[in-house]
Amino acid sequence: MEINGNLRIYQAVADKAVKNYQYIDHFYEVRLLDYSENCTYIIEKTNSSDDKYILRVCRPNYHEFEEIKSEIEFAKSLDDNTSVNLCMPQKADNGEYVQRIVHEGKEYFTVLFNYIRGNMPNIDHESNLIKVFKNIGEITANFHLHSIENSEQFSKLKRPVWDYETILGDVPKWGRWQDGKGLTENRYDIFNRVSKTIKKRLDSFGKTKGHFGLIHADLRHTNLLVDEKNKVSVIDFDDSGFGYYLYDLAASLSFIEHREYVPKLIHSWIEGYNAVRRLSEAEVNEIPTFIMMRRLQLISWIGSRDNETSRELGSKYSEDSDIIMSQYLKKYE
Repeated sequence: MEINGNLRIYQAVADKAVKNYQYIDHFYEVRLLDYSENCTYIIEKTNSSDDKYILRVCRPNYHEFEEIKSEIEFAKSLDDNTSVNLCMPQKADNGEYVQRIVHEGKEYFTVLFNYIRGNMPNIDHESNLIKVFKNIGEITANFHLHSIENSEQFSKLKRPVWDYETILGDVPKWGRWQDGKGLTENRYDIFNRVSKTIKKRLDSFGKTKGHFGLIHADLRHTNLLVDEKNKVSVIDFDDSGFGYYLYDLAASLSFIEHREYVPKLIHSWIEGYNAVRRLSEAEVNEIPTFIMMRRLQLISWIGSRDNETSRELGSKYSEDSDIIMSQYLKKYE
């Protein structure tokens, strides 16, 4: 179905979903905010800047009901046990966070969240972004410490796994990088060598308790909000799952991995992270491996999705990968 057709359906689902919350009355407007993996809506009163909410209409067949419940449990645990400001789910009239909405015979899951004021970090403002990345490092380390301390409890949650097999393996969750856009014969060869090198190095790196656990998995600029006091808040745990802790850094660099200022961002992130949980020399050395894995994953994502972001990035994202992937091979292959 074409995008506009999907959006009409999601809007109808959103309009049905808000009726499950008594505190959202007919004076509220339900307006599309973003369409990517899911559809996100802002709910606000007409001519008012108060009492806003965010509604997520989950894409069918992406996450199961129990997976969404586990996402919420992870976020609530972080909210209760860390000082990080998070966008949190709101209960509906039936006392549940996840709502089942049936539209035209098809079931959709929806979740309502509180609204957080702030602006996304500007990826074109280098000096401010460097400062933000120190905060991201601190936040990430706090998340990881909590995940390690509660690893046995979290192991019972139903969330996706983000490792080599699910990212770059034979049946990856977001599609195959081999089906990405702009792959020439030479580019394919470089990417294939990178993929094989990543696998070899991750097999050696291992999935020990200190390396692998429940993570946010998408701490990039579009999932962060900075207020007037430069306090960073985190939103959207939709991709949270079991993965390498360093994958969280790679995810923070999504779509900007090739920019010249990235080494400064990494340095700032490490500084913030080390203030809470110190990285080993081996972990620091392996950071480029996770960045390349994420880059290939995003090439897969662009090739398998049809939305505003994937169309905007297109083949150029693959083309811009040539230099950094060749540099990676020179050092790590």
